[in-house]
Amino acid sequence: MYSKILVPVDLAETEMTALALEIAVHAMKQNSLATLRLLNVQPLVPMALMYYIPPNFDSELRESAEKELADIAGKLEVSRERVSTIVRFGAVYPEVLAEAEDCKANLIIVGSHRPTMATYLLGSNANTIVRHAKCSVLVARK
Repeated sequence: MYSKILVPVDLAETEMTALALEIAVHAMKQNSLATLRLLNVQPLVPMALMYYIPPNFDSELRESAEKELADIAGKLEVSRERVSTIVRFGAVYPEVLAEAEDCKANLIIVGSHRPTMATYLLGSNANTIVRHAKCSVLVARK
């Protein structure tokens, strides 16, 4: 059914990410042609802090995130040829939506915490992705 699956990976939230990946792997086992794209979004450094960080900070951050994504991809129970990774910089939900468009995903599986009053009032990345995605979105919660 779903052939191009996008999973945004929060490297700091391993439990939440693991559940989304478990669902993605299960979906891939149902469709032997399905591919998986792992996405990590790193925040942009505010201009006020630019003078305090090393000039190669962004490239080191990218390399570190790419290595972590590759490690995650290598542990999945699907062939490595069916999994790709990418690191983007910016705000989470716009970058997830942009990547979904770029890779032509037809399913986004996003991990999410249980809603709290703060997320009802302020919104959450998962909520915004669900509302604005042009493809199906599955929200994985414990």
